[in-house]
Amino acid sequence: MYDVSTRKRALALVAQGRSLNSVSRQTGVSRAAIRSWQQRLEPLPRMDSPDPGPPADDQAYSYLLGLYLGDGCISAHPRGGGYYLRIACADAWPGLIQECREAITKVRPGIGVYALQREGCCMVTSYSRHWPSLFPQHGPGKKHERTIALEPWQQDILDAHPWEFIRGLIHSDGCRITNWTTRLVAGEQKRYEYPRYFFTNLSGDIIRLFTDTLDHVGVDWKQPNKRNISIARKASVALMDTHVGPKH
Repeated sequence: MYDVSTRKRALALVAQGRSLNSVSRQTGVSRAAIRSWQQRLEPLPRMDSPDPGPPADDQAYSYLLGLYLGDGCISAHPRGGGYYLRIACADAWPGLIQECREAITKVRPGIGVYALQREGCCMVTSYSRHWPSLFPQHGPGKKHERTIALEPWQQDILDAHPWEFIRGLIHSDGCRITNWTTRLVAGEQKRYEYPRYFFTNLSGDIIRLFTDTLDHVGVDWKQPNKRNISIARKASVALMDTHVGPKH
């Protein structure tokens, strides 16, 4: 949609005696649009599309919510009227990029999803007027500088699909690594390796959502500091491997 100043500028060229063809070539605006502006300068009022309602796929939404809380943002279109949902996905994990795209299309079937390449990552992006209604945690400033609390309907989805939420958070702000230590065995130092999951986030609220969900599924965790969660017990790592696994 062209703003009023653009419309006036095109009509001023026509008023100078220029043909619609030449004005169209100079401005990049179609002749049909210029002709319609001669009849009506002001844009027609925009008809808001109806809110499509709750997520079409609760399981995919639980995963997407985890991705959003970890590495996502919602920003308004510069000319107003809609919002971009963007999820940052590292180039090192092409499987994550594909899963993110699939989750968005499952949550909102038929919506456009595309990837904007950035240095070392791509921003999986989708435009809609209604993303804030699906992610009411959207707000000004950084997530860790404002309260992050779930709506009751979101909590109901998490309770029904906790592992998808955990996967989303691990895939965004977590990792599976191999730790090592040494033990004295028969008088000799032996190297001992073991897998561990880590989750890191600056928001205490998001940390709490993560640990509450871990409690819900029976995963033991420790918090070595205010921004990190560690999962190292053998049985809990096995559970995480079954339902989450490493990024790919």
